[in-house]
Amino acid sequence: MDKKWHDFILEESQKTYFQDLEKFVNEAYKTTTVYPPKEEIFQCFKLTPFDNVKVIIVGQDPYFNEHQAQGLCFSVRKGVAIPPSLVNIYKEIYSDLGIREPNSGDLTSWAKQGVLLLNAVLTVEALKPLSHNKKGWEEFTLEMIKELNQDDNPKVFMLWGAKAGEKAQYITNPHHLILKAAHPSPLSAYNGFFGCKHFSKANEFLKKNNRGVIDWEVKV
Repeated sequence: MDKKWHDFILEESQKTYFQDLEKFVNEAYKTTTVYPPKEEIFQCFKLTPFDNVKVIIVGQDPYFNEHQAQGLCFSVRKGVAIPPSLVNIYKEIYSDLGIREPNSGDLTSWAKQGVLLLNAVLTVEALKPLSHNKKGWEEFTLEMIKELNQDDNPKVFMLWGAKAGEKAQYITNPHHLILKAAHPSPLSAYNGFFGCKHFSKANEFLKKNNRGVIDWEVKV
């Protein structure tokens, strides 16, 4: 993890809410099955240094089935069945950019290029979606979004669904681009995710601001 992320996490760790969160998370890992593995909670920060963040995709909480979660929103390990929301993300990329759907759901290649795959909540109990909501993670990740907003390096915030869309009010820096759409889940993708063209729009913005484009083809 690079120094800027390390310093940010260190600063947050001094706050009461984070200390309470830490106690809760440590106890949860001791007494229940929690995903992702503990060493991967901060995987998105390890793979995407602060100064290299070009795109931020905001998810909700980790996948809650065995072998899925790996600390990157929407991403699953190689060899694991691709979840429905990610299938729809791939469909939109194909429609937008003509990139064929890969046979892997591992988005590590995006993260290494500067796509911060950030869940609002970073842990979950097995088979219990949203079980670690309102324990402090939301405060932590919101502070992180504010930190990214303050940095003038132009970035694209992709906010999919109502919960992610709420973060837009904290992205006030005119250097950044906010892209909002429906969530890619099968329940809502046809209500405004399909056809959003966020991937080409992000690259146009990054190119215009001399930040280099993202290769959205998943490398496995």
